[in-house]
Amino acid sequence: MPSDKGAPPPPKPPQVGAPTAEPSRPGAPRVVKLAPPDTPRNWAHAREQAARRMVAASPGLSYSDASPPMLLAIPVLTIELNADGSVRDIDVMRYPSQARDTVQLAIQAVRRAAPFGNVSRLPRPWKFNETFLFNEQRQFKPMTLDRR
Repeated sequence: MPSDKGAPPPPKPPQVGAPTAEPSRPGAPRVVKLAPPDTPRNWAHAREQAARRMVAASPGLSYSDASPPMLLAIPVLTIELNADGSVRDIDVMRYPSQARDTVQLAIQAVRRAAPFGNVSRLPRPWKFNETFLFNEQRQFKPMTLDRR
C-alpha cells in the first residue's frame, strides 16, 4: 500500500461566491469564473444582478467609480433570456455615433456574465434593456449600477 507521507496536500477548492481568475493569453481580457447566480425575485433584482455579474466578469474592462461627464459611447442592448437565465438573444437598440466597436464589447460582456439566474417565475417576456456607459479607455459601466 503506497504511503501518502511527503505528498503535498490536495489544493483547496475555490470559495463559493468569489470570482476566480483563469490563466489567459497576454493582451486578452482576463476570464473570471463567477459563482452561480441567485434566482431573481423580480425584474429589478434580475437587472441589478445581471449588471453586477457583467462588471465582475469583466475586470479591467469595466469601471465602478462615477461616470465621467463626457462618455465615449452609449450603446443600448435588449437581452432576451431563456427560463434558466442563459442568453437567448441580444438585440442592439441603439448604436453609438462614434466608437461603434463598443457595441461588440458590450455584447461580449453580457455573454461572459451569463447565466443570470432562473427567470421562469418572472413575468414574460424574459428580456430587459441595459445601457452601457463607456469611458475614454473603452471601459464600461452598466447604467443600472450608475443610478444608485
